[in-house]
Amino acid sequence: MFYVKLERLSKSEFKRLTGVKKYTFELMVKILNVQYAVDHELGGKPSKLTMEDKLLMTLEYWREYRTYFHIGTSYGYSESQAYKAIKWVEATLINSGVFNIPGKKKLHTLDKDAIVLIDVTESPIERPKKKAT
Repeated sequence: MFYVKLERLSKSEFKRLTGVKKYTFELMVKILNVQYAVDHELGGKPSKLTMEDKLLMTLEYWREYRTYFHIGTSYGYSESQAYKAIKWVEATLINSGVFNIPGKKKLHTLDKDAIVLIDVTESPIERPKKKAT
């Protein structure tokens, strides 16, 4: 439903919107579909969103830092459904082993020409206390 609207975008527009290339997006969807089939081989209620839409929801969460409430409302999910869907997508992609980032020890042993990603999330800082004069 939502993904269908993005299919007409150029490669650069798609990456600009989602943060990943179309090829990477398609690879992620394949991994998610395989895991979904394994999880639901004994049956279960089908999801009302396509796998592409769940992945888009997750990428939107990562890229824009929107709340689960806002994302869920956009996709017709409740806040808790959005949370569960996003956490499932995250866990599935991490457990696949394809999208893991090497650990700290591995980064120290990398070649000088290796690419390193840096997490720039906001974190509180402690300011020094002013001295009483």
